[in-house]
Amino acid sequence: MKTVYHKADTRGHANHGWLNSYHTFSFANYQNRERTHFGVLRVLNDDTVTQGMGFGTHPHRDMEIISIPLEGDLEHKDSMGTTAVIKKGEIQVMSAGTGVMHSEYNKNKDQAVKFLQIWVFPRETGVEPRYDQKSIKEGEKINGFQQILSPDKNDDGVWIHQDAWFNLGKFTQGNGKNYMFHKKENGVYAFVLKGSAKIGDRILNERDGLGIWDTQSFNVEAIEDTEILLMEVPMELPHYLK
Repeated sequence: MKTVYHKADTRGHANHGWLNSYHTFSFANYQNRERTHFGVLRVLNDDTVTQGMGFGTHPHRDMEIISIPLEGDLEHKDSMGTTAVIKKGEIQVMSAGTGVMHSEYNKNKDQAVKFLQIWVFPRETGVEPRYDQKSIKEGEKINGFQQILSPDKNDDGVWIHQDAWFNLGKFTQGNGKNYMFHKKENGVYAFVLKGSAKIGDRILNERDGLGIWDTQSFNVEAIEDTEILLMEVPMELPHYLK
């Protein structure tokens, strides 16, 4: 099993006042040649947006963009005619494909919104843009993994144009579970949302990240009550990036 460890306090950081953002991988003014991506996982931003503020309308293309709110509500508007609000307990996906414009705002006047913004390189370029969001509250599993994203539109959670599977794990202290890879050529990037967990011989604390590959499975053991996001993605970049 091969791993790469990213301690929370080694992430890139930008505080714009209205936006406080931590970057696991190179993004905007944070550029680190050793941390540009993990396989097809290109962006993992840990964002806090203050009350009444947000990202103005801006373009995207040829990227799978996933948002997972951790606290508060986030309003999304796009050039496909979508207006939606996503909240904690939901996941949003936008396939930018041939091109889309969108904005994201915190319309709440009394609380900040915290969310993960995740970008994944798609299998192919030029797909038709699309938007979707789903609740991930139902069937919430304790001491197990709950799938929230996959390549299959008929599977649990949202789907994207990539052989990727995302799972949320919630574990009480001392409990754990073995994670089996869907494809042997994939890797998993584990990101601790709350608490602390042990994977292999590595202890991960809140907002630490660990990339894992060249193995068929690994065990997650909670040192305390823990929430963890596992993002399984292909390790090889798509043909159009080679």
